[in-house]
Amino acid sequence: MQATLGGSHVDMDTREEGLPGKPRFSAEPHVGRWLSPFFLTCAVYFLLWSPENQPSWVGALIKCLPILYLVVFLWTVCPGRGYSLLLQGALLCSAVGDSCLVWPEAFLHGMAAFAVAHLLYLWAFGLTPLKPSLLLPVLLAFIPYYGLLLWHLPPDMVLPLTAYSLVLAVMLWRGLARGGSTSWGALLFTLSDAVLAWNIFVHPLPHAHLVVMTTYYAAQILIALSAFQSPRLKSN
Repeated sequence: MQATLGGSHVDMDTREEGLPGKPRFSAEPHVGRWLSPFFLTCAVYFLLWSPENQPSWVGALIKCLPILYLVVFLWTVCPGRGYSLLLQGALLCSAVGDSCLVWPEAFLHGMAAFAVAHLLYLWAFGLTPLKPSLLLPVLLAFIPYYGLLLWHLPPDMVLPLTAYSLVLAVMLWRGLARGGSTSWGALLFTLSDAVLAWNIFVHPLPHAHLVVMTTYYAAQILIALSAFQSPRLKSN
């Protein structure tokens, strides 16, 4: 059974929770109209951002607008579904984290907000299919990276960043296991956090802010679009 909304054909069963499958968007231009405000708000952020900008609530709002729009998008297109609601909660926590990271002194608060967002993503992704074999490449990437990062962390950041890294690693595992746009979103989210941490704690990287925010916004929209994936399991 299908419903047509904003020109995109969405299987009614695609709104069930948690299982992986293939995206079901049609190629009609109306889908782009739903998503165009997201890309517009991203463009506004990149056009207005400058390293000389002082932290402000206006700057925080502009930074959060793309994420807040994704909440509105899911609320409008996928209302009342458990998986979609968990994604919306994760996006709201991410917006809080985005706001906190505008102020360097609120870094720990921002990290805590993103940790909650990842836990909500974990809840949404679920544990089926389990795919424990995917843990190995995740660990092979995380352990060397965090081992290098650990040498450069202030003592008061070791425990919080260790806890956050564990949550992020599990989120990546479950995102990869779910497949589809979720896997790409989880990978890009992890890349964004890795570049951000290296830039802050180890060595400034050229164009780090552009890389961090581009991969971050791309990760969030890819995970949001997973709300439209078919729950039909792949055969292998």
